Amino acid sequence: MSRTRVREAARILHRRAGFRPRLHLVLGSGLGGVAKCMEDPVEVPFEELPGFPAASVEGHAGSFLMGRIAGVPVLLQAGRFHYYEGVGTGVVAAPVRVGRALGARTLVLTNAVGGIRRDLVPGSLMLIDDHVNLMFRAPLAGPVADGETRFPDMSRPYDPALMAAAESVALRAGIRLPRGTYGAVAGPNFETPAEVRALRAAGADAVGMSTVPEVVVARAGGQRVLAFSLVTNRAAGLGDGIVDHEGVMAYGEVAGRTLGVLLEALIPALEGIGAK
Repeated sequence: MSRTRVREAARILHRRAGFRPRLHLVLGSGLGGVAKCMEDPVEVPFEELPGFPAASVEGHAGSFLMGRIAGVPVLLQAGRFHYYEGVGTGVVAAPVRVGRALGARTLVLTNAVGGIRRDLVPGSLMLIDDHVNLMFRAPLAGPVADGETRFPDMSRPYDPALMAAAESVALRAGIRLPRGTYGAVAGPNFETPAEVRALRAAGADAVGMSTVPEVVVARAGGQRVLAFSLVTNRAAGLGDGIVDHEGVMAYGEVAGRTLGVLLEALIPALEGIGAK
């Protein structure tokens, strides 16, 4: 997506809401209920912004909401774009670039995953502290975007101070929040048992079909990143029965409430860190 369209989308959102967010929160499959934490949201569907298609995945509302969570100005993204929808890297990366153009210095990502590590059972949360990118597409390919570097350092893609804050809030709230490595695949089919074994051998604790392109683009633009996975199923070959999107949605709705509690308590702390 062109830098002109990114800037115009940011202008439209700013004009509709009347303020600039300091934090950009992205909600994954089945996590739309987290939006209920937002005070007086102004909603703008993706398709009302230049260059943005409508969301095509069940469980992704496909809109931006601007409002306040615990008093903090937030850009909330209900849904995202995936490579498997047939869109280019520019579209997948566009929401992150729009959020940055609006003024968001911190990006918080959420997603639904299949658990690979033994303790990551359906309904549990995982704090992402690293990832293995097996999507085989480069979100930074092409001309360098405004404010981005060609070769971003990815030695610490997830911000240590933000992770420490999340763990502290989770501990006080009695929410279990283990760290883990996210394995990113292109989808849209779920993985085979053999692929899950390969992912485990590569160091992945959970597997999903999103998030990593957004992390790369955010880091290229100097933003701080924090990410959470909601485990909605055991990965193929590790649990009983089949893996399907309906099950992902069901666990996303139930366990997403826990994530909502965590985020509402965490966001004020993130704002303070992100302002430093």
